[in-house]
Amino acid sequence: MCVSSDVAEFSGTTLYGGRCRHPEHGRIEVLGYQNTAENLAVGPNAMLVHLATSGMRREQFIPVGRHDDVLERMARATYPVAAAAGMAWMDADEVTVFEHDIYTVVLAENPLRVSDALSQVAPHKRPTVKPELLEFYADSFPGRSIALCCFDNAEAHRAKPLLMWYRPADPDRIVLPALDCHTGGVPDLDTSVLSDHYLVFGTDDAEDWGQPVRYEDGMRHKLRAFLPDRVVGIRVDAGEPLPNGDFAIDYDDLLRDDLDRITRIKPEVH
Repeated sequence: MCVSSDVAEFSGTTLYGGRCRHPEHGRIEVLGYQNTAENLAVGPNAMLVHLATSGMRREQFIPVGRHDDVLERMARATYPVAAAAGMAWMDADEVTVFEHDIYTVVLAENPLRVSDALSQVAPHKRPTVKPELLEFYADSFPGRSIALCCFDNAEAHRAKPLLMWYRPADPDRIVLPALDCHTGGVPDLDTSVLSDHYLVFGTDDAEDWGQPVRYEDGMRHKLRAFLPDRVVGIRVDAGEPLPNGDFAIDYDDLLRDDLDRITRIKPEVH
C-alpha cells in the first residue's frame, strides 16, 4: 500500500511511528516501513515515501543488519490486543543517492530534482518517473523530504525494513505515510482504497502502556537505542475501502492508547 512509479503490487505493509529520547540525537521520531513488493512493470520500478520532516540525510536511515524482522516483532507484540479498524538542515536543491537493502534510494528535498539524479541509479534499477507524479509531491508536501526507493525485483520480495529517524515537523501528531497508487500515475485523493496495513506505535513518554517487545538476542546497542520497549498496534484491513491518504493520530491520543482516534488524512495540494 504505497505509491509506485510504475505498475506494482504491494502487500502486507507494516508501518511504525514512535517517539523516543535518543542518547545522541535527543528527542526524535522514528519511522519504520516494510512491505512485500512485486514489480509488475516491464523494467525497473520504485516506491515513493514522503516524510513528515525536512532536511533528511542518508545517515538518518538506520541499518537493521541481520535484524530484518524488527518490525514484525513489534507487530507481533500487539497481536493479542490488536483489532480491525474502519478508519532546514539540507539545501532545498540537494539530492542524495545511496544503497539500502534491495533499494537504491534517491533522497530529495525538492521532488522536482529527482529526475536529474536518476542518472546516478544503476540502469537495472533506474525507473521512469512521470513528471506529473513528482509535481504532485512538490505541490502536496512542500518543505518535506521525499525518498524514491528504486528496485528491480520481478518477484515478490520481503525487503528489510526502511527505518529512519528525524525531528518531526508536527510534534503534536504522528503521521504514517500511506498514500495509495500502484499504476505510476498521480494518486487520486478523491477515491477510496483497500487497506492491508499493520500500524504500530511506540513512545517512552508513557508508563504502564502497551505491550513489551522481545527483540532478538545480540542486537547492537546502536540499533536498539532507536527502538521502543513497548508498543501498541492495530490491523487495518477493513472489507470496505477507506479514503485515500495517510494514517495520523494525535500524540495525546496515543499516550491514552486510544487507537480509535486514528484517522486518514490527505494532503492539501497547493
